Amino acid sequence: MAGKAKDNKGGSEAKKEPSPFSPGQIKKFVGEVQTEFTKIVWPDKKVTLGLTGMVILLAIVVSAYLGTVDVILGKVISTILR
Repeated sequence: MAGKAKDNKGGSEAKKEPSPFSPGQIKKFVGEVQTEFTKIVWPDKKVTLGLTGMVILLAIVVSAYLGTVDVILGKVISTILR
């Protein structure tokens, strides 16, 4: 490779990208976010209330189960330690 001279300063020549915190880049980002928000399909009120009810019911069932297991294991351990 004697005939090929390279002017290589630290690798390949790449375009300098502007800082992501520059005003132009921030404006571009906000515009892209607004565009994506228009594509969101939000659930209606009935679906939201139904899913919220399911979450609350599941939280009550799980807490009752864990509370029962805690009380039972506590009594078993206290019986063993006596």
